[in-house]
Amino acid sequence: MEALPWRHIAVEGPIGVGKTSLVTLLAKRFKGTKILEDVDNPFLDDFYKDKRGAAFRCQLFFLLSRYDQQRGIAQGDLFTELILADYTFPKDKIFAYLTLDDSELMIYNRLYELLRETVPKPDLVIYLQAGIDTLLKRIKKRGRAYEKSISPQYLQELSEAYSHYFYRYDETPLLVVNTNEIDFVEKPAHFDQLVGQIRNAQKGTQYYVPLGS
Repeated sequence: MEALPWRHIAVEGPIGVGKTSLVTLLAKRFKGTKILEDVDNPFLDDFYKDKRGAAFRCQLFFLLSRYDQQRGIAQGDLFTELILADYTFPKDKIFAYLTLDDSELMIYNRLYELLRETVPKPDLVIYLQAGIDTLLKRIKKRGRAYEKSISPQYLQELSEAYSHYFYRYDETPLLVVNTNEIDFVEKPAHFDQLVGQIRNAQKGTQYYVPLGS
């Protein structure tokens, strides 16, 4: 089996788009090491229930958890090991700007800037997109209890924040994939086609808008 030309790939996108599923499939096919976001945040349930102060506690917990994981990547051997992550470190800032007030952001940003300098950048970022209806269906299908209260409005704001961030993104090669019409989990042919796009990705930003079959 031919290896991928990348040693560190990060998959991004809004809640429910399929990041972890894609990372899991890629890791299985190419014998890669998965770096999965720690969703076991003790403040997450309170955040989705909109409890006072929960957003700030939730965001700081995620920031430090993600930093610990990313430092682990930096200490690994990226020359011989394929690393596949279901998030990028800047993701944390996207969420922070959606959920924190100005005074909280001031504290958050000081900590974020201190940490980000030592976080490794991926060789390739894959940004998965999907419409709100598609996201809601996928969230419902996986059935996480704390996600039941996620509103369409919040998902819309999150999707727009991701689009805004990646519109001007130029830190690494970027592959933007519209996932509305494909199911790379249930349909191997769709996954194979996506792998081909990943393998052939170049510098700059490229777009993949497949038609479902």
